[in-house]
Amino acid sequence: MPEDVLFESESKQSRSEIATYLRTVADSLDEGRAITLRAGEQSVTMEPPARPTFEVKAEREGPAGSPGELSIELELEWDEDGGEDGGEDGELTIE
Repeated sequence: MPEDVLFESESKQSRSEIATYLRTVADSLDEGRAITLRAGEQSVTMEPPARPTFEVKAEREGPAGSPGELSIELELEWDEDGGEDGGEDGELTIE
């Protein structure tokens, strides 16, 4: 399925600044509000359903045996038509 990027932003931030963004998203999810992303001229508002699929990924990119790039990806997914996706792989814990 082709991917249509609706919004993208990438910048160096302090851990504290990133935590503030994540708290804003968490508060919006908790309160059932839409989430608006803005950077410069770009803006998109999305309304996650009550039970979106939550994907968490830890990755290392780069050649084997050499230093690479590490990442933690947190992703919410849902069908535009409101259909339910399955996708349960066991209980997630984050410490």
